[in-house]
Amino acid sequence: MRVLHMPQSNASMHRFMLECGSMESQSVLDRRSAAMSSDAVPQAPFRSAAVLGAGVMGAQIAAHFANAGLRVLLLDIASPQGPKNGIVGAAFKKLSKLKPAPFVTASAARRVTVGNFDEDLHRIKDADWIIEAVVENMGIKRQLMERIEAHASDEAVITTNTSGLPIHQIAQERSPEFRRRFLGTHFFNPPRYLRLFEVIPTPDTDPTILQRVSHFARISLGKGVVVAKDRPNFIGNRIGVYAMNLSMWTMLEEGYSIEEIDLLTGTLIGHPKSATFRTADVVGLDTMTYVSENLYKAVPEDESRETFRIPEQVKKLIEAGSLGAKVKKGFYRKVGKDILSVDFDSLEYGPAAPIRLEGVDEIRSIGDLGQRLRALYREPGRAGSFFRSTTLKMLAYASRRLPEISDNPADVDRAVCWGFAWEAGPFQVWDMLGFKAVLADLRAAGETIPAWVDEMEANGVESFYRGRGEKAEVFLPIGRYAPDPQPQDEISLKVIGSDPANVVWSNEEAALLDLGEGVLCYEFRSKANSLGRRVMGGIHEALEVVESGDWAGMVIGNDGRNFSVGANLAEAAMAAAEGRFELIEEGIRRFQETIQRIRYASKPVVAALHSQVLGGAVEMSMSCAQTVAAAETYMGLVELGAGLIPAGTGATRMTARAAQSAANEFPNEVQPFLAKAFQAIGTAKVATSAHEAVEIGYLDSSARIIMNAQRRLFAAREEALRLSRQGYAPPPVADSIYVLGRPGRSALEIAVRSMLQAGYASEYDRFLASKLAYVMTGGELTGPALVHEDYLLELEREVMLSLFGQRKTQERIKHILTTNKPLRN
Repeated sequence: MRVLHMPQSNASMHRFMLECGSMESQSVLDRRSAAMSSDAVPQAPFRSAAVLGAGVMGAQIAAHFANAGLRVLLLDIASPQGPKNGIVGAAFKKLSKLKPAPFVTASAARRVTVGNFDEDLHRIKDADWIIEAVVENMGIKRQLMERIEAHASDEAVITTNTSGLPIHQIAQERSPEFRRRFLGTHFFNPPRYLRLFEVIPTPDTDPTILQRVSHFARISLGKGVVVAKDRPNFIGNRIGVYAMNLSMWTMLEEGYSIEEIDLLTGTLIGHPKSATFRTADVVGLDTMTYVSENLYKAVPEDESRETFRIPEQVKKLIEAGSLGAKVKKGFYRKVGKDILSVDFDSLEYGPAAPIRLEGVDEIRSIGDLGQRLRALYREPGRAGSFFRSTTLKMLAYASRRLPEISDNPADVDRAVCWGFAWEAGPFQVWDMLGFKAVLADLRAAGETIPAWVDEMEANGVESFYRGRGEKAEVFLPIGRYAPDPQPQDEISLKVIGSDPANVVWSNEEAALLDLGEGVLCYEFRSKANSLGRRVMGGIHEALEVVESGDWAGMVIGNDGRNFSVGANLAEAAMAAAEGRFELIEEGIRRFQETIQRIRYASKPVVAALHSQVLGGAVEMSMSCAQTVAAAETYMGLVELGAGLIPAGTGATRMTARAAQSAANEFPNEVQPFLAKAFQAIGTAKVATSAHEAVEIGYLDSSARIIMNAQRRLFAAREEALRLSRQGYAPPPVADSIYVLGRPGRSALEIAVRSMLQAGYASEYDRFLASKLAYVMTGGELTGPALVHEDYLLELEREVMLSLFGQRKTQERIKHILTTNKPLRN
């Protein structure tokens, strides 16, 4: 049996933590507060960057800086053979093939220039921010820092992106002025998508430099910033890797299967669906081993360091070449449509053994995370046993790491939530389960409890967190609560909605909340934020409130996993199954009327978009006076995948936008723009970023795109106020939309037939596309004409209703509702 913990007395542990810098707690907390304050006066934003090192992280960091609009110089060592830029050129070329894509659009890549250290290092003199991201070798990093100091401007900020080396040692031989502008930064991979950004100041770092980097990372790079101490693996990996390895060891020691562990460490407990072993496959077993073993060597004083050892069974997998997703076999292997898992004795892959976890199905049906965790914690069988054991160890470990890695429990929670996509961090989970109950169980389990937690209990403190919103506080290891408010430009609807005074109106699936400053927010609360009858009906009531009262405008937004997956297909499918086509027709008409009601509202309506925005949700956003979209917004008019067309004004709006994009109203000028819009809808194309949504035409070019999704509601409120103060008036009625008629439809249908012949479309896809072309070119019109939007809306309804009667459309809808995947029939 492996020893998880080497007991250490509270007194000796407390002395060690003091030596690690707990006396800095007040200054570090104050520096973090300054860095995070939304009303702090920021220094000039960075406009250019140089990334030194084009490895996996360096190249993707360069890509993300380009996403933020910076000019980027990416350098690496000169190639010993062939062109000197051979190494960096190959790394840059590889970026275009990575999935998920590092760049928000292909055009962002044009902002990156490549070079090599021998010929181009002098060019870093023009960079505002210089990021060193070379190999994890202290000697090499120090040599490069010497060369950087010789070429960098006196104002440039210099950071090292490392997770395994002491930050302060990297620049200790540099001048005081250099060290003043130097600090550590740690991006999580992939940098575009993972929110956590750890900033590690040294004793010499100027607090204003820390503030500038933190502010820019939060606003312009879209990051969640945590200030960490200069300890191995900082905060996120120190806790996250421990939790992952703990699950792995517990599986081997207690006889659980891989599939059982992934069920118990995934969405059930508020962690990503990839859980433990699927995540390890994505990361790579070799990479996971490298991180764990380096951490084991770097923390000899860690009482739980044995957890960072990699089991021999995993080492054998690596020796056999099973490195994870990059070689298509690791803990899991996909063979055809079957997902097999490894047998650790034979290293052979086979089907999953039956999962023996009684009670889990009932528990995972509980919607609220806190209630779900409490139910699992009390579960008497194997599922509850695993969760209690690993959770108690993880909570004890996290508490023992303070103040070694951080002075603030909230920063530990933020780091693992932002870096590992947990819904709740260790101290939040502890509060959910009950501070006193967990503490008693920790003692019963023989876990070492740090002195500061014992002192909490002795002083009658019963939670790590208290208060909400502006009154939020967190208990610090120095023995008191300290303010921990959310930044003022990051609005939480959960916090706002928790105060009944802020709820202006609500029904079962939506609410109208007071955002302050005279702006209301219409929040969806339906399943998957689908746009069903209650949600759409509520918009009319919400607009009545806004227009009849002393309100500046309204935001449409929510805090859900996605903005909205579109219209509620289940309602229409039920009516179709019953042959109630008059209900479907009325539903389509009401949907259109609601979208038009938003478009022509007398007060500005602003959409605040994030994550998935599909089908009717795209149509809704198109109708708004302005749109604010998080950069990671994935939009698409995907109705053809369900055997339908966009009939909630989507086809009409895209047709109008195509005509408006042309230089003039000549058919040959309009046709390319119409063909582009038609292709996007006809292929159910989903934009992979808000920037791409602009290129496709789902978003208007005037849309505000923000890198930090947590700021979208604040930015949308500001847009509503701006429009109101400028004297908002709704747009004129679209009574002259230019359509191409039958000749334009023929051109579109020729393109569809080519796709059919090439095997990119089925015969039913062709049929659906012809119906879409019919609407987008004006129906039976024999030639180009100007038409009223009501004419096109009627065509939308006519075609949509006819498609609901098609057997293959009904099959597609049923397949989506049962599998959540499109059917190509």
